[in-house]
Amino acid sequence: MSLKDQFDAAVADSKTLPERPDNQTLLQLYALFKQATAGDVEGDRPGMTDFVNRAKWDAWKAHEGKSSDDAMQAYIDLVEGLK
Repeated sequence: MSLKDQFDAAVADSKTLPERPDNQTLLQLYALFKQATAGDVEGDRPGMTDFVNRAKWDAWKAHEGKSSDDAMQAYIDLVEGLK
């Protein structure tokens, strides 16, 4: 099974986890998914009053420079740990 196939399976699995992950874990899932599929974050950091999008941007920015394959593997590992 290729890394991309494993990643796609982990994305599907993330939607059927037995428990909803905490917000920090959800941010990590979001950031790793975005890094794996879109690469480094672009655009300006959202303003102080946009709490949700600012947290998402910061989480994604923390993975800047990580390759798509590394982000996919980290995502797969995180989802496997949540099962």
